[in-house]
Amino acid sequence: MMRSVITRSGYARMPARLIAAVVLIALAATAARGAAPATSPSQVIGNEITPAQQQAVERGLAWLAARQQRNGSYGAYGSSQGHAGITALAGLAFMSAGNLPGRGRYGDNVRKCLEYVLASARENGLIASDNSHGPMYGHGFATLFLAEVYGMAPNDEIKEKLQRAVKLLQKCQNHEGGWRYQPVPYDADISVTICSVMGLRAARDAGIKVEKDVIDRAIQYVRRCQNPDGGFSYVAGQGSGSGFARSAAGVASLYYAGVFEGNDLKRGLDYLKQFAPGRGTPMDESYFYYGNYYAVQAMFLAGGEYWARYYPGIRDVLLARQNRTTGSWTGEGGEDYATAMALIILQMPNRYLPVFHGKGPGS
Repeated sequence: MMRSVITRSGYARMPARLIAAVVLIALAATAARGAAPATSPSQVIGNEITPAQQQAVERGLAWLAARQQRNGSYGAYGSSQGHAGITALAGLAFMSAGNLPGRGRYGDNVRKCLEYVLASARENGLIASDNSHGPMYGHGFATLFLAEVYGMAPNDEIKEKLQRAVKLLQKCQNHEGGWRYQPVPYDADISVTICSVMGLRAARDAGIKVEKDVIDRAIQYVRRCQNPDGGFSYVAGQGSGSGFARSAAGVASLYYAGVFEGNDLKRGLDYLKQFAPGRGTPMDESYFYYGNYYAVQAMFLAGGEYWARYYPGIRDVLLARQNRTTGSWTGEGGEDYATAMALIILQMPNRYLPVFHGKGPGS
């Protein structure tokens, strides 16, 4: 199980149901007072959520709620129509505001997301829409979503399909320790690997068994992707250059696999720092939301100056990019995807999702 890996790193998690109780009790109080006070002067907890940010989130959530299809799904165009992975991300965006299935202002939207994701689960454990061409991306997001829901509102159907999703991930890990687009153990890349590792981490935290050797091999694969400059390659062992989005995925992978210290983490974080808004190194716009989704998580889990210097800048960039008329965001993957990603990033200081209850600031 992953528990032994995490324990070695000095990181202990509360049981998922205890987390749920704490979170639910704290919802009203936290919403009223904002984020918890910082434990260090270098952390920016007290100023993480500005009035403008809160207004942007409210407008974004309202747009996302109205955008939901009658069958509960999300997806803007082409192969993204009725996409289980994007639907899962939308559900996580609503949960980041404190909603649960049937509970909260957007509780019905979370419930519909959950119903669609559960209906997309196949007998072999794969969670994917019929028109998905690279289903393991969406499967990772869907596994994460089911694990977060199950950890706070457990029921037997979610547990059964979550267990099958985890078994599929374990079965599809290739000999190097990574995952790729299709549910077969052939090749691997860093971007699908982080989706898989994060889903496994969330499932483990919700009480689902995850084999320890699966995580150990994932750590080995991610470390083989790291380049001398601290960034990460897309594929291990091919000598490809470092890039922002894949390096964010690499650092986040190590954290979610239970690695919380070491030179590989420091070098990865230092590589990512150069892409902080205002630092002068431009990000790859092709993967802006995907890259920042993981970069913000990496900085959150690192805490201290990493978080304090990165988060305010990306928060302000997201506020500037929001459509002033509709409240949505646009970018790779379409409006549904970009809006869900932006909302998760902007609401990360809420700390409502159990998977974010790590070593981040104020945890």
